[in-house]
This record gives sequence, C-alpha cells and structure tokens, in this order.
Amino acid sequence: MLRWLKALHIIAVISWMAGMLYLPRLYVYHCATVPGSAESERFKVMERRLLKQIMTPAMISAWSFGILLVLTPGVLDWSWGWWHVKLAAVIALSGFHGMLSRWRRDFLADRNRRPQRFYRIANEAPTLLLVLIVIMVIVRPF
Repeated sequence: MLRWLKALHIIAVISWMAGMLYLPRLYVYHCATVPGSAESERFKVMERRLLKQIMTPAMISAWSFGILLVLTPGVLDWSWGWWHVKLAAVIALSGFHGMLSRWRRDFLADRNRRPQRFYRIANEAPTLLLVLIVIMVIVRPF
C-alpha cells in the first residue's frame, strides 16, 4: 500500500508541476494580446482549463497523498529537519498556485497590468521550489 501512495503522490506532484510551469508561460503570451480579442478569449479558456481541470485537482491530490504518507507509521521521523524545509517549500508552492489563480482572474476581467517580463520572472519560482523540495527528499541534508 505504501508504494501505491508514493506512486500516486509523485504522479500528482508531476501533474501539478507541469501546470505550475506552463500557466505563467501562458500569461506571458496572453500579455501580447489585445483585451477582448478572439486570441485573448482563447487564452482565457486555456488558462481556466489548465488551472481548474489539471492544476487544482493535482495540487489537492498531492497534498492528500502526502498527508497520508506522513501519517503512515514509520515513513517519517519527526526529528528530521529536512521535512520542515520541504513542508515550507510546498506551502510556498501552494501560495504561488493561489497567486496564479488571482492573476488568472485579472486576465479574465481584462485587468492585467503586469508586463510579460513579470510573468517570465514569476515562471522561475516553481522551478526553484521544486529543486529545493527534491533535494530535501532525496539528499536529506539535515
């Protein structure tokens, strides 16, 4: 059962991360469209589907399977320091997910005021958090 939980957790995380890396890129391209244009409306549909149908269910699944893993006896030694850092990074990633959702609402209402460069830089945050999380889980430096 533990292997199934781990597998489902990893699948959910990969699905979530795919969206976390792609949605800011869609925002970069959306910035180049004229508000109200057919192209802008197409981006709105793509962004909604990615966030609502893939990213949010994947995030909920990643959290659910992760919590089940943590609650499984013998999986985690609560004295290890690495999991605190991992948890903080996952919370930060969840917060970034919320920011992506807020930015989508701005695009939906044709109220985006941020330039492409902002979203290009924001696109790096999930990668940095992912690197930190993987190092904590695999290397367990402390």
